[in-house]
Amino acid sequence: MCNAGRFFHKPPMNQKTIGNRVGQAFLPVPKFSQLLGTGRNACPTLPGAIRILVATFIALLAAQAARAGIFQWQDNFIGYRYGQTYREPANPNKLAKNIYQFQHASGYAWGDNFLNIDMLRSAGSADPKAGSATGATEFYAVYRNTLSAEKITGKSMKFAGIIRDIGLTVGFDANTKNDAFASRVRQLFVGPTASLDVPGFFTVGLLLTKENNNNNIVGRRVYFEPTYCVAVAWGIPILQTPFTFKGFANFTGAKGKDGFGVETAPETYIEAALMIDPFFDKPARKGKYFLGVGYQYWNNKFGSDATHDPTGGSKAECIQFQLEFHF
Repeated sequence: MCNAGRFFHKPPMNQKTIGNRVGQAFLPVPKFSQLLGTGRNACPTLPGAIRILVATFIALLAAQAARAGIFQWQDNFIGYRYGQTYREPANPNKLAKNIYQFQHASGYAWGDNFLNIDMLRSAGSADPKAGSATGATEFYAVYRNTLSAEKITGKSMKFAGIIRDIGLTVGFDANTKNDAFASRVRQLFVGPTASLDVPGFFTVGLLLTKENNNNNIVGRRVYFEPTYCVAVAWGIPILQTPFTFKGFANFTGAKGKDGFGVETAPETYIEAALMIDPFFDKPARKGKYFLGVGYQYWNNKFGSDATHDPTGGSKAECIQFQLEFHF
């Protein structure tokens, strides 16, 4: 997944420096082969959840570094989402999930960083943990680094009153889930991204992506074909009101055959939310707390063709209740 169900909340790529600046840095990132658990330098003895928790620790360090002025700007929040009609492929049930979220975004001398980690806990036995009647738990991490052409060249990239900046985005997704399928997504991304000249931010990326994943039902890893991902993300304040419209849309191409030998289908994944700042008129608290209602639309989830899934689980439509605490 391009953004993996995670809301961007960041200033545009060319935002001016905020506060005292004593250095330049970007979020330290381990080698892909180490973090993603592949290759000669992998850490196969570490469960996927531990690797994701390590990534969380890196993000917390980055947040502390930002307070010391290393980053040009930074935003961190702890969030919560809840819905009752999530779906999973080949599962006939509508699922209630509690989703706990940590997100970090920051800017540095050459561009910006984005890290999001979700813990998704399914309620009840409709999406069970392997060998149990209790709900499964999933961790999903997303990291992106975008190199800004304007920051690197020192020249304005504004064009035609529409484009604010252009950049090169690289990153990865990684997950672990303790159900019978036991997914272990390891997915890389690279490609150009354009930032549109709007209030807040609106980015459009055309990314090349390559994924491999575990399928415990057939007992092996599955290496998918490279494909495209059109990744759109936005956070738009609504005039001079306490409301913000935010979200993302990912359009991912078919990626060859899955672990069962079935052809995958193009995937559409959209999440959008209308958020309100209840302390918009209180300067000391403004921008720290947000609550709102969101909507998830996910067709051909994970590439599973919804027209060939008799359970209906490959197509999701879900209303979400959302909270965020920014620090």
